[in-house]
Amino acid sequence: MDPKRLELAKLLVQRSYIAGDFVLSSGKRSSYYFDCRLTTCFAEAMPLIGEAFLAEFRRAGTNPASVGGLTMGADPIASAIAYCSLAHGRRVQAFTVRKEKKQHGTGKWIEGCAESPVAILEDTITSGGSALKAIERVKEEGLRIVQVVALVDREEGGLANIQAAVPGVPVSAVFGRGELERMREEAERPRGIS
Repeated sequence: MDPKRLELAKLLVQRSYIAGDFVLSSGKRSSYYFDCRLTTCFAEAMPLIGEAFLAEFRRAGTNPASVGGLTMGADPIASAIAYCSLAHGRRVQAFTVRKEKKQHGTGKWIEGCAESPVAILEDTITSGGSALKAIERVKEEGLRIVQVVALVDREEGGLANIQAAVPGVPVSAVFGRGELERMREEAERPRGIS
């Protein structure tokens, strides 16, 4: 694994994986929770996140002009990507999709610098509901979606749900739950005595 990607995975395992009894936004119960904002808002993780998502865009062969998703999960990721894009010579702008339409002023669903083509972002995907809401709003604004990327896929069918909403568009995650769980188990395994 690439050293920067490995460092980001370790931060997610250390900072964002929480064991317990949780109800997810999808309504499902879970014995663990990925509180990705504990990593995505962590200064040391931001450049790693930006680089990981830019690598996902290169891997898929997309060149989004702007990135964003449903507030709050996507916001720090979009900002990290926009900032990191400056070092790569091609600016990528950031935008936010509101959960509710603004009731005053311009009455927008989308704030910031949304320009086609766009990539939709998410911190954690379970059923894909938040990304699907963002996709719907972005389509309503007439923006063309070229990719959907999550930081963590809980591997519970969300990527397939999203793929059905945007046929032909690459849908992926930087990390899958299984990969992060293996790292967490490895970190918790007692070391042998030499």
